[in-house]
Amino acid sequence: MDGPRVVPARRHGRDWLYVRLPDGRNVAWYDREAARVNLLDTEREAEVLTALGPYLTGPVAVGPPPVPTAADLARLSLHPDDDLAPNRPGEALLVDLDRDPGPARRLRPDPRRAELSAQRAVGDALDAMDGAGWHALHSLPLPGGHRVHHLLIGPGGLYALHVRSAHRQRVTVAEPGVRIGRRPPEPVLHRVRADADRAAYALTAEVRPVLVLAGARRVTAAAVPRGVWILTDAEVPGLARGGGVLKPADVEALYAAARDRRTWAGL
Repeated sequence: MDGPRVVPARRHGRDWLYVRLPDGRNVAWYDREAARVNLLDTEREAEVLTALGPYLTGPVAVGPPPVPTAADLARLSLHPDDDLAPNRPGEALLVDLDRDPGPARRLRPDPRRAELSAQRAVGDALDAMDGAGWHALHSLPLPGGHRVHHLLIGPGGLYALHVRSAHRQRVTVAEPGVRIGRRPPEPVLHRVRADADRAAYALTAEVRPVLVLAGARRVTAAAVPRGVWILTDAEVPGLARGGGVLKPADVEALYAAARDRRTWAGL
């Protein structure tokens, strides 16, 4: 092939199409969600648009890549060891299971695996919001060994999500306890609020506490818990419908701060 070819890739949670020359050099990329073709070599604009022709849908902006924002520069300068963005949902549970997988045969399923599955399901739902101006971070480490299961940052504000597995079980919420199935009530709401308070202190911004009961068959609350949103995993995507709280620049600045391990080290 003598002309440029189109190579799909995924960067920063977005689907991009690179336009690559036969010698391996990239001359442009098409960001579908932004509807923009970013040219690295403006003299090849006609070739680039011809190669991308079958993939373009509707009007697109064409030009050099945008100048990096302050948040972009901060993210680029972040040392890989301090960058929390690569953390997987349930990272702490994955490490724990790797260190201590438990006996090969056991009478009851390992509850850690159910919690891991729940955190992964919620994490997948949050990651799917990325293209709508939202960013999700997972398993953020706090001093003392605790973790914020998920932090969601976007136009509707900031949310600290704590996840509990409740697969096909009934859940009863009675301040401050949460009873899942036949298990004894646990003071989960204290933990949910504490995580959000620590995140708010670290980021100097309001963070809303959210308890997610993954797979719950039914949730009953004696009264509306103070300041805590209670959702099932199926309701998590609804968080993306919120807006009008943060400007895009504020979202990016808070995301850059939240993904830096040093932001959380002094709590």
